[in-house]
Amino acid sequence: MWADTLVHCLDSVSLFISGRGSDSTAWCCLIRNVGLCTNAMFFISCVSVQEANQTLHTDRPDLPECFQLSVLSWLPCIYLWAVSPIYLFYLKMNNRGYIMMSIMNRFKTAFGLLLWIVCWTDLFSTFHELRQGISHPPIYFVTPLVLGMTMLLATFLIQFERLRGVQSSGVLFIFWFLSVLCAIVPFRSKILQASSKSEVTDKLRFTTFYFYFGLVVCELILCCFNEKPPLFSNAVTDPNPCPETSAGFLSTMTFWWFTSMAIKGYKMPLEAKDLWSLNQRDSSKVMVPKLLKEWEKELAKAKSSPEEVEVLLSNQKSSPRQPSFLRALIKAFGPYFLIGSAFKLLQDIITFVNPQLLRMLIIFTKQEGVPDWWGYALAFLMFFTAFLQTLILHHHFQYCFVTGMNVRTAIIGAIYRKALVITNAAKRSSTVGEVVNLMSVDAQRFMDLTTFLNMLWSAPLQIMLALYFLWQNLGPSVLAGVAVMIMLIPFNAVIAMKMRGYQVEQMRLKDSRIKLMNEILNGIKVLKLYAWENSFKEKVLAIRQKELNVLRKTAYLGALSTMAWTSVALTSFAVYVYVTVDENTALDAERAFVSLSLFNILRFPLNMLPQVISSIVQASVSLKRIQSFLSHDELDPNSVDRNNTFSVTVANGKFTWAKEDPPVLHNINVMVPQGSLLAVVGHVGCGKSSLISALLGEMERLEGEVSIRGSVAYVPQQAWIQNITLRDNILFGKPYNEQKYRSVLEACALTPDLEVLPGGDLTEIGEKGINLSGGQRQRVSLARALYSDTDVYLLDDPLSAVDAHVAKHIFDNLIGPDGALKGKTRILVTHGISFLPQVDNIMVMVDGRVSEMGSYQELLKQDGAFAEFLRNYALEDIVEEDEAIEELIEDEELFPDDALSNHADMVDNEPVINEAKRNFIRYRKYFRERPQFSCFCAYQVKTKVYLEYAKAVGPLLSVFICFLYGCQNAASIGSNIWLSEWTNDAARNATKENLNMRVGVYAALGTAQGILVLISSFTLAMGNMAAARKLHYNLLSNKLHTPQSFFDTTPIGRIINRFSKDIYVIDEALPATVLMFLSTLFASLSTMLVIVSTTPIFAVVIVPLAVAYVFVQRFYVATSRQLKRLESVSRSPIYSNFSETITGASVIRAYGRHSAFVLMSDTKVDENQKSYYPGIVSNRWLGVRIEFIGNCIVLFAAMFAVTRKQSLTAGLVGLSVSYALQVTMSLNWMVRMTSDLESNIVAVERVKEYSETKPEAPWEVEDKKPSPNWPVEGNVQFQNYSVRYREGLDLVLKNLTLSVKGGEKIGIVGRTGAGKSSMTLCLFRLLEAAAGEITIDEVKIAEIGLHDLRSKLTIIPQEPVLFSGTLRMNLDPFEQCSDDELWKALEQSHLHKFVRNQPAKLELECTEGGENLSVGQRQLVCLARALLRKTRILVLDEATAAIDLETDDLIQSTIRTQFEDCTVFTIAHRLNTIMDYTRVLVLDKGQVAEFDTPTSLISQKGIFYSMAKDAGLVL
Repeated sequence: MWADTLVHCLDSVSLFISGRGSDSTAWCCLIRNVGLCTNAMFFISCVSVQEANQTLHTDRPDLPECFQLSVLSWLPCIYLWAVSPIYLFYLKMNNRGYIMMSIMNRFKTAFGLLLWIVCWTDLFSTFHELRQGISHPPIYFVTPLVLGMTMLLATFLIQFERLRGVQSSGVLFIFWFLSVLCAIVPFRSKILQASSKSEVTDKLRFTTFYFYFGLVVCELILCCFNEKPPLFSNAVTDPNPCPETSAGFLSTMTFWWFTSMAIKGYKMPLEAKDLWSLNQRDSSKVMVPKLLKEWEKELAKAKSSPEEVEVLLSNQKSSPRQPSFLRALIKAFGPYFLIGSAFKLLQDIITFVNPQLLRMLIIFTKQEGVPDWWGYALAFLMFFTAFLQTLILHHHFQYCFVTGMNVRTAIIGAIYRKALVITNAAKRSSTVGEVVNLMSVDAQRFMDLTTFLNMLWSAPLQIMLALYFLWQNLGPSVLAGVAVMIMLIPFNAVIAMKMRGYQVEQMRLKDSRIKLMNEILNGIKVLKLYAWENSFKEKVLAIRQKELNVLRKTAYLGALSTMAWTSVALTSFAVYVYVTVDENTALDAERAFVSLSLFNILRFPLNMLPQVISSIVQASVSLKRIQSFLSHDELDPNSVDRNNTFSVTVANGKFTWAKEDPPVLHNINVMVPQGSLLAVVGHVGCGKSSLISALLGEMERLEGEVSIRGSVAYVPQQAWIQNITLRDNILFGKPYNEQKYRSVLEACALTPDLEVLPGGDLTEIGEKGINLSGGQRQRVSLARALYSDTDVYLLDDPLSAVDAHVAKHIFDNLIGPDGALKGKTRILVTHGISFLPQVDNIMVMVDGRVSEMGSYQELLKQDGAFAEFLRNYALEDIVEEDEAIEELIEDEELFPDDALSNHADMVDNEPVINEAKRNFIRYRKYFRERPQFSCFCAYQVKTKVYLEYAKAVGPLLSVFICFLYGCQNAASIGSNIWLSEWTNDAARNATKENLNMRVGVYAALGTAQGILVLISSFTLAMGNMAAARKLHYNLLSNKLHTPQSFFDTTPIGRIINRFSKDIYVIDEALPATVLMFLSTLFASLSTMLVIVSTTPIFAVVIVPLAVAYVFVQRFYVATSRQLKRLESVSRSPIYSNFSETITGASVIRAYGRHSAFVLMSDTKVDENQKSYYPGIVSNRWLGVRIEFIGNCIVLFAAMFAVTRKQSLTAGLVGLSVSYALQVTMSLNWMVRMTSDLESNIVAVERVKEYSETKPEAPWEVEDKKPSPNWPVEGNVQFQNYSVRYREGLDLVLKNLTLSVKGGEKIGIVGRTGAGKSSMTLCLFRLLEAAAGEITIDEVKIAEIGLHDLRSKLTIIPQEPVLFSGTLRMNLDPFEQCSDDELWKALEQSHLHKFVRNQPAKLELECTEGGENLSVGQRQLVCLARALLRKTRILVLDEATAAIDLETDDLIQSTIRTQFEDCTVFTIAHRLNTIMDYTRVLVLDKGQVAEFDTPTSLISQKGIFYSMAKDAGLVL
């Protein structure tokens, strides 16, 4: 309906301008169509033919007085009275506080009252004149009355706004602006009349009007300034508030409030402290509960069972209703989003005004003898329309982006909260990597979608409107275009479905690649020691190849889709010119270029639709993933009863990890009295750790009851350490108490360690406790438990990771009957037999059942399995150890202060890693002190990086791609110039002569353009794929060739980020950015070319506009880049904190720290959004300014067309202005893409940086290859061997000279830092020699390839590392062994029973890190690996730390029998394991201190003797 009115209205205006029809009929037509038909007769009586001529057909136009007094005076009044009720209701609902009366406010009010007085002065003077017999038309009474009342209303609003805390009023600004605008006409008119009559006839009204005008202008100026903030508002209390909240109306409309940030970012690098606080409404505190509230409603709806009647009526079982996450999102964020949609609707309508104005401009250029001001008026109207469109569009975007940001905040918050409470079964279905992906990629997808979601209804609306106007213009020919579009719908639907499939596939491949990379990087040391890099490299590349294939297919489909849409405009046009052109309807400029500008409008929704559809497709995949994650089962918070007389009770307990799995624990009955110490013992995998989990409520309870009285502290088997300071790890949220803290450190034997750490207890601990040894991590975990001061302590084998002496110290001072925890209830899982006599009760577990329970003496008396176990293994040890301890207590000197740190914690003796980690701490500290360095080291992206990317794409291909884009635009310009020439045929009445030639060339150029679009998209996609493949391959190869020291000093998260985020950018974001950048660059260039060639004078304006453009662009790019960097720097902590939380979820739950961690995550998300929000606004700020420059181009192009009207054909005017109308979008996107390109190309720089780290020695040296059966003997010689970790560090091994004969068994012992581990790492060349050499069977190992060396040695490492995949893959990744060999190895490593019981046998799937096997079983898998390799030299690196004595004994006997003729180096964990070795090497400070047989070393009474005495092996 309104479209009709608009068309008829514009038709009538053009009718009027063209001079066809009488003036009065044209006016009447115009008025009727605007909707003022009721007053038509009144206006016609006003507007006589003479007045119409005076108004329009003159060089000094003026409007009739009655029009000025009615329409112009009433327009602002109608606006204010219409808006006031809604505005008053809004103010009533939103009270922001009270603003004190300021001088400015007093002036505003005074001026408002003066205006009322001035208006009513006119009214009273009219009454006065009436009494004197001078009669006036009614309008002289009505207008002053209405104006006076409106001024009173405005004055009331000024005061009411102040009382409701409004600092700047948009409603009143628009009112005063309209008043000034409408008063300008009478202002000029009165001066013109006075000058023509040489005197003022009505002096009073003349004076009051200028008073009125002056006061209205003053009100408008005052309205541009802000009031002070309301009392007690956030703006007053916040140290760095966002200026948006207090910005004025004009500032808000043009985003001027952001300028201060743009200037600051241009002058100097931005830092986190420069960012404004996040608006309260956008914070996690508001957003997450909003979404969760709706999601909980959905869950509740889904759970409520369907009506019984429905169930009875339907034959089949009713499937449970799924909760809809989409519905929850819509309810939570829909209303705010709809405001943006309203802006979009308005913008869509205004878009179609300019083509109509263009039509009028072309008609104007054809006419002779019409006043020039018509043309200038049209030019300014075009400018104003475009500017209004700009403001509305960017406010629509602002609403959409803020909605997107809020959706992301809420989704991350919801996922985090869920991850803390999901069951173990649910955890199994989503690995840490997958859940982090939900947070990073899937939440991001929703954010991206909200930006363009309105296009879903807006695009069809724009298409319909464009087609409607095209129908008006071209008639039925448009149907050809519609037909093509309808045909394209199924074509696009097929493409969309395909793309959706590819999307799912790609996400799956990406997940598995990142998961594998994560494992490779976590186990990189093992890969190097086993020389397995190639096998894993092939695996990663296989996944990558599949990923690239999927990406390639997606790119092809995208290119097809783009090309298909370009054909719509071409078809409609070609059909029109063929079918419709006859003698009567020529193809003139007006038709052609208005249609062309409509086609240009049409192009945007047509291009956007497929993108929006594919975004929706991607988001629907993400929606399902998030929905299924949020629908997972949660742990039952009431599974453990908290009220009980006994401290810990389990009655008839039957537990499993997942409901569908078989039970793990059966018939558990335990009662632990208050204050007692219960030890739980049993073989590997018998369910000890599961029992602790069951007590914590982490397992599914199938039967029975569990209850714990009071609070709980939990020490897991593998210590969970946060990436915070050591002190904060121990305090764990509790307040700091110096005395209590010191006693805790003492009890946990941590005091000596603090002296070693660079920052003492304020040292920041790296990811997963990287800069602490295993033993230190365990002791920190114990210290956390002790400091928490709870009622019940669950200790899952905390003593296995520490050496015997430290274990003794911790037991005596912490856990034992006289320790710090006496009087507390303690349940201790242990393998340490020596402590059992001192515990109150012992519980023996076998295969998930309690086999025996009682005190130590009772169990010995029962003479059951436990007694047998003790007798076989360690009775002598216990007796000896007890005696040794008594001696130690008497003889203090043997136990000096640093004894614990020296030969205590054998797991700490990883000096390689320790040294590297110390440096890591220093390096972390350095960055803490200089935060901006890490963010802004690449302040300007170097041209070199662009060249690197071009090189990766291929130099020739890069040039060819640019050439193709040039050709594509040339074809486009060519077809339009051809069209412009063609339209001139109409003027010469030569339309029929060359029709076939005209159509043929036009069609050929259009087809060429379509084909070039397709080819350039294809070629670009190919180039990008090549670059992505090459960059990933180089990164992967380099990382596998990188020395171990790099991985010790670089957090894994940082490396993973290169493989996930940066490769994602190179795979997906960068190609899209390059595509858009090239398109916009060439489009902008071609526009300038066309306008300058049409109106050369335009070149004069290009320079200032270009300067302004570059100026704005520089400000924007500098600030935007830094905001993006700050955003990415603040994004990493969200994910690293998240993966840390998932790993330690059981600890967090046990200590009841759930809400504190949620708050911490929310704070990190808010920190991230603090830098993201200004980033959004910077785009809006840029958009308004750049589009203003674009609008100026439209203005000047139209104005110069008007000035050169005589020398230009209508065709050229149409060509020039229709190009100018397009340029705004191109300019805006070009800056945006420049910035995006700079941001995204950083990914190439980062990947490149990590692809060029210094590699280790070559894996194979062809001319130095040893013989296949080398080493035959197994002789090892160290000759004056010295080694250091890196250049500039001290030597860790100094002049080591020793010779080991083949078949000898060498035990290596020494205090922490003596160089034991370093010595074994030197054999594998993980450390390269600083001096001297090592020879094995006369071959110098430094000369051969690393793989040749490492594949001939075998190590059983300290920490057993397994990779996800089958057990077979973990044993034999190169698939070189037969099944028989594998089974034999499993039998010798005592794992065959366990594996045979598994349904999958050798194909048993190991989860990430081998989590589904116990630590002991993992160690046995490592033993099986060693048995399969069966090399002449075996190194054991403390491989027995996490194993019970029985398994330990099995391993030792296996090594003695199976490796009888091999050379064995063992870093001793328990001295009794090496007492029967050939010789023992004692290292001290990197040098050989003693080297002889165990018996002769004991007789020498040196270091070895004192160590043996400490361990109770000698009296």
